[in-house]
Amino acid sequence: MNTTYLLSRRFVSGAVLAAATALGGCAAVQTTDSGTVGVDRKQYMSGMVSEQALQQEAAQQYSSLLSEAKAKGALDRDAAQTQRVQAIARKLIAQVSVFRPDAANWKWDVHVLSLDEVNAWCMPGGKIAVYTGLINKIKPTDAELAAVIGHEMAHALREHAREQVSQQMVTNMGLSVLSAVTGMGATADLGGALSEVMFTLPNSRTAEAEADRIGVELAARAGYDPRAAVTLWQKMGALSAGNAPPEFLSTHPSAASRSTDLTEAANKVMPLYQQAGGK
Repeated sequence: MNTTYLLSRRFVSGAVLAAATALGGCAAVQTTDSGTVGVDRKQYMSGMVSEQALQQEAAQQYSSLLSEAKAKGALDRDAAQTQRVQAIARKLIAQVSVFRPDAANWKWDVHVLSLDEVNAWCMPGGKIAVYTGLINKIKPTDAELAAVIGHEMAHALREHAREQVSQQMVTNMGLSVLSAVTGMGATADLGGALSEVMFTLPNSRTAEAEADRIGVELAARAGYDPRAAVTLWQKMGALSAGNAPPEFLSTHPSAASRSTDLTEAANKVMPLYQQAGGK
């Protein structure tokens, strides 16, 4: 019998078994309430990746990033700009209990980093950064800036990073079989996985759609015109026309239907915006 073929079959069988074991450790969870926009997809999270552990890792990485930015003179350099971003974020944070009450007790933190990229993000547990490149190049209104920040906050509320890391862990279970066969090391690096998910890998279209809708509702409840999400993405698209897309777009794929979806979501939450004093 061909020993290479036999080894290959054993590897495949082992990988399937490992993947099945990992999948068996995943649980279907509902990370947020559906809100007015109706986000109610069940998500599968691995028991190997706890919410607490990921938030702790995010806090450590965030602290390191802020320390590095401060050392370079790139942390909250413009006081007025920082105050503007933080004021908008505070209004959005005040609305998070609509989607998940526990998030109101997260240790939210918001800073502006003097980096030229058009980018913003929110790490697990509510660690937010907005880059000056986004502010200076897009020149967003307060409502458009609320759409950006609300979108990123929504990723954290829905625990999209944990969902992606869970999927990576399931894959790594299969790879661990290969490492056992070949003698090559393979370890589960939570910090590395989080960094890759946050700053390298794109979100899925499903995750993007959920973040769009929740972000629009957060903005509306906070008193920001939800229709600004549409003009924001139009500005993003115009900036990338004929050039390499901004960093914000490179990890946030924009489907042709995005404007339509955002318009529908904005119309759905307009009563909330009006109740908050909007016109």
